[in-house]
Amino acid sequence: MKNKGLIFIIIPCLISLLAEGCATPVSVAGNYTYKTECLGRELDGSQILKAWGSGKTRTDASEMAMKNAVNDVLFKGIPDGVKGCDLRPVVSEVNARQKYAYFFNSFFAEKGEYLNYVEKRDKLIHEGDLKQTRSGMTAGIIVRVNVEKLKEKMAIEGIVKYY
Repeated sequence: MKNKGLIFIIIPCLISLLAEGCATPVSVAGNYTYKTECLGRELDGSQILKAWGSGKTRTDASEMAMKNAVNDVLFKGIPDGVKGCDLRPVVSEVNARQKYAYFFNSFFAEKGEYLNYVEKRDKLIHEGDLKQTRSGMTAGIIVRVNVEKLKEKMAIEGIVKYY
């Protein structure tokens, strides 16, 4: 008799647990990794990219997107988007970011030298390119990265051997 009462308690609990496990998950922008993509290339060797960044505010997210764009051009290359951008990274040496940390830490610092090689193409963030996250915002911005000047700078610093 006691077992029947226990069964009537356990079965509804199991059904509710299974139903909750099958629910559609709520997607949050912070859980998705956005990739930098190529939008085109200019005649001076610059690349037009759509880059993404996260931060507490819209400004922080835009600054992080610009850092991410330069970082991707330097260390990852830009395989996504339209054809025409360099698929290969500027710095192809394995673990170069760690090996030359003394340079890259100051290069990518707040208001760092990376700002000399990237500029916003649009002042506005377009609808759909600003996502609310748990910790702030994620923004997608259009930037222009001067790849030729980056290559020249990396050669001057002795990080790559181009010239």
